[in-house]
Amino acid sequence: MPRTSMLIGLAAASVVVLLQAAPAQAQASRTWVSGVGDDANPCSRTAPCKTFAGAISKTALNGEINCLDPGGFGAVTITKSITIDCHEVFASILNSGTNGVNIPFDSFNAADVRKTVRLRNINFNGVDTGVNGIRITGGSIIGAGVVLVEDCLIDGNFAGNARGISDERIGGGELYVSNTTIRNTGSVGIFISPGNGTVAGQRIDATFDNIRIQNSSLGLAVGANGRAMVNRSVFSGNTNAGIVANGALAPTEVQVTNSASSNNGIGVQNGGGALTIRLSNNDISFNGTGISGATQSFTNNRIVGNSQVGTAPTPIGVTTNPSGQQ
Repeated sequence: MPRTSMLIGLAAASVVVLLQAAPAQAQASRTWVSGVGDDANPCSRTAPCKTFAGAISKTALNGEINCLDPGGFGAVTITKSITIDCHEVFASILNSGTNGVNIPFDSFNAADVRKTVRLRNINFNGVDTGVNGIRITGGSIIGAGVVLVEDCLIDGNFAGNARGISDERIGGGELYVSNTTIRNTGSVGIFISPGNGTVAGQRIDATFDNIRIQNSSLGLAVGANGRAMVNRSVFSGNTNAGIVANGALAPTEVQVTNSASSNNGIGVQNGGGALTIRLSNNDISFNGTGISGATQSFTNNRIVGNSQVGTAPTPIGVTTNPSGQQ
């Protein structure tokens, strides 16, 4: 009998250990959401969750959330390296009166080596009362994070900051946006403003390829200590300026190539300070003012049809291009 009692005791202790370990094992490398899911589910393919917020706590570090079918999956705060990818499925975030996605890097775990967030094929609808489609903050504790936004649509942010993408990190980092449209924002389509704009090592490096920013006050705004590369993009119908940079406190660089800025108040604006704007093979047309402030040109831009020509760019190197290009 004593031996039997000891075996029963050991078995019971083993069950307790297993039960205690279960929550840590519940996180999956891939989880699923569905328009008819339930956040009480384990977020598996056969028992999906209802929202991104419900799925993220059940998704492992560096894991991925996918969408089974079309639906509105709600706003979410991301505090670890993760992918949300709903490609080939209509996935929406309705961010009326709030932000669609918050990425506060200082809430990431220090052991999170990658510090990378990937958002793909999501439609953000602020219903004209949204604040920010995507807001990126932090950096004072966890710096050098990476955010990738691909194949997204951000629309209807007119409350509060009224921005499509707002990158306000203090400790610097990287932002990559491609194949994405941002429209109808009350303030700025994409706002790059390092919170510590006087420290060179805390720069935000951004790359934009094939983006569209339309019907905002400012299309792309790059602040002190930001560095942006823009390629194959369109900035149109923005009330004040299509592209503006202001580097009053620290070196700021913006390079725009193979892009169009049209029907804006100003096509390209240098807001003053220690900054450089370089232009290559762009069309800057039908704006109130083509270019405002100093820019540099590879002399292959077409700056025509603006109500006011504005400031002629300074050539880089020797001018050898056909007549009419600047």
